[in-house]
Amino acid sequence: MPFGATLQPDGSTLFRLWAPAAREVTLLLEGRAEGAARVRMQPQPNGWHEARVADAGAGTRNQYEVGNGLRVPDPASRHNPDDVHGASVVTDPLAYAWRDAAWRGRPWHEAVVYELHLGTFTEEGTFNAAAQRLPELAALGITAIELMPVADFPGRHGWGYDGVLPYAPDASYGTPDELKAFVDTAHGLGLMVLLDVVYNHFGPDGNYLHAYCPTFFNEARQTPWGAAINFDGPGSETVRDFFRHNALYWVEEFHFDGLRLDAVHAFHDSSPLHMAGDIGQALRAGPGAKRQVHLVLEHEGNRASLLERGSDGQPLYATAQWNDDLHHAAHVLLSGETDGYYGDYAEGPIGRFARGLAQGFIYQGQPSAHRGGVPHGEPSGHLPPSAFVSFVQNHDQIGNRAFGERLSDLANPDRLDAVYACLLLSPHVPMFFMGEEYAASTPFLY
Repeated sequence: MPFGATLQPDGSTLFRLWAPAAREVTLLLEGRAEGAARVRMQPQPNGWHEARVADAGAGTRNQYEVGNGLRVPDPASRHNPDDVHGASVVTDPLAYAWRDAAWRGRPWHEAVVYELHLGTFTEEGTFNAAAQRLPELAALGITAIELMPVADFPGRHGWGYDGVLPYAPDASYGTPDELKAFVDTAHGLGLMVLLDVVYNHFGPDGNYLHAYCPTFFNEARQTPWGAAINFDGPGSETVRDFFRHNALYWVEEFHFDGLRLDAVHAFHDSSPLHMAGDIGQALRAGPGAKRQVHLVLEHEGNRASLLERGSDGQPLYATAQWNDDLHHAAHVLLSGETDGYYGDYAEGPIGRFARGLAQGFIYQGQPSAHRGGVPHGEPSGHLPPSAFVSFVQNHDQIGNRAFGERLSDLANPDRLDAVYACLLLSPHVPMFFMGEEYAASTPFLY
């Protein structure tokens, strides 16, 4: 991996940092005598800085000093035990002894997805505790776990969508090896494991990239979280490489069976190959050449073009996309709510729900009143039904409500059963949010 700290065959460790705005970078090594604790990194072409240290093996804590006394963690840290402002730890990616050598994944049409938040799935909120409950999900008929983001975020509790260290599993959940053990346990039960990753922004707390690597961002393009990630401007190839390698990292080092890309509509990318397609092709050419690897998108724009299949029927870019349209029509049917974007589904919701089951997206280019009459979506009727992950609840649709109440608290039970029958008996890939299987009464609050 070209980013971060990498153990070398000769026992040394190569530290690399992309810091094009820093005149000088110093590697800080904890637990050493004064003379050995500071190592000046050597400038390299294109904004890179490197240092090779002979005796900085696994367990070595390190930070970078990037100017004006500012100390920052490694943006590609594999482990940050003291949260996002603390030191990074050199990690041996080959130390874990895997037991899933025979695992080759499962074909996508077999997926029955269970969205799971590590912090609240068990009282302990850890990888180890969650692993102990996986047999229950396998017995239920679930075939794929989708973990909400686990990349290091500030503090003890969070949904994970404000992460700032995309390579480091959050230490509040456990160590990298404990996450690997979770995936290993799932594979032993025949369960795929997908990981939700956030490539559209960094969280505001603990994001130091602006200080020494402003090239990561494009100030000319703004998102709800600030300047957009630079996917298509000057210097963008290294930025794209950072996220491309992150996708490969989770699938190769942690044996995940695929990824779910959060809010792809917030990727500002006019490149010939959209970043989502770039990641899809990298996964397919890499780990996907030897086993089943899947890429799922969230995209408010109903981008059917990212779901196109080749002549062999295999995805060219992404495997599937979350079908928000079907959820919205079902929610109107079940709750009667027509505020906000639900207004687009208020007229003839049964017919709209039926169109979603038959063709995937409901809006395939028609004007959207909620969006000021702008055409919304792309034609999707030619795609296989398995290109759509359909659901009646997810973390957003529960957690963004004022009281975090679940649909079972709002809907007529008979109608809800009828909608579940349609969802489960359709050829779409169904998804459930944790607790939905028994109509949990506990709210899931933002």
